[in-house]
Amino acid sequence: MAKYVEKFILPSEEIEEKLIADRMEYNGRDFGYIDNIYPCRLFTAKQLTELDFETITILYGGNGSGKSTLLNLIANKLGLKRIADFNNSELYNDYLNYCKIRMAEDEEGYIFQQVPHKSRIITSDDIFEYMSTARENNREIANNTEDMRIEYKKLKYGENIRLEGLSNYEEFSKQVDARKKSLSKRKFLYKFAGKEVRLKSNGETAIEYFKTKLENDCLYCLDEPENSLSPKFQKELVKILENQARFCGCQFIIATHSPFVLSLKGAKIYDLDSTPVDIKNWWELENTKEYFKFFKENEDLFLK
Repeated sequence: MAKYVEKFILPSEEIEEKLIADRMEYNGRDFGYIDNIYPCRLFTAKQLTELDFETITILYGGNGSGKSTLLNLIANKLGLKRIADFNNSELYNDYLNYCKIRMAEDEEGYIFQQVPHKSRIITSDDIFEYMSTARENNREIANNTEDMRIEYKKLKYGENIRLEGLSNYEEFSKQVDARKKSLSKRKFLYKFAGKEVRLKSNGETAIEYFKTKLENDCLYCLDEPENSLSPKFQKELVKILENQARFCGCQFIIATHSPFVLSLKGAKIYDLDSTPVDIKNWWELENTKEYFKFFKENEDLFLK
């Protein structure tokens, strides 16, 4: 079981107040103001000063609990690769500078100097953006393909094009391709119009995204990976993450409120809904208790 990062330390209340005061003075001196103190006072209010990581660490909490903020702070402090933007503020970078990371030891007792270079943060926005981009790409290719079908027919069966030099080389080359016996109509369309990205349902595409993106021997920060996944696919995601952690040298830090993801074997769970922030078992969390209560109240419907 791999572990690249040991601990994350947040700025103290004293440092937060200094950051706020310095920014207010910078903004207006005697008439100091500040639009947004985020993320100051978010975690000190919960008496959270540091996080100790395991191979799988989960940040649990409802909307506004700070789990995604905390995940982004960790990812940014580690310099992880990312695609989606994140919420920022005028104090964010100053706050981040005072956050500290303690790296873990490898199997020989040497402290890691950095996380593996392919480590990254993956958010639900990354997956939605991929699906949106792929659909737009497919629409453009579909339009191009229809135009190329017409052009293919013209090139294949129309008048011969004589090569006159660079001015009509591209058109001449297309006719040569269209008339090659080795190049079928389908291959011709793929070559000049492009090939559509094969998309399945949102859930199937999201699972395929994780299967493709998760590599061995890396650290991953995952922000609500359950989004767009049905319970069936959430259970499949759990198996993928457990296997990556157990057999493939991966460490995970996950922000979630999914009961399925919370039940990851061996996960250390920080409950950001509690003050002070506490470490709990997944079945002790408010969210999972609500699910249990709901199904318990309707148990007779399932036992018919």
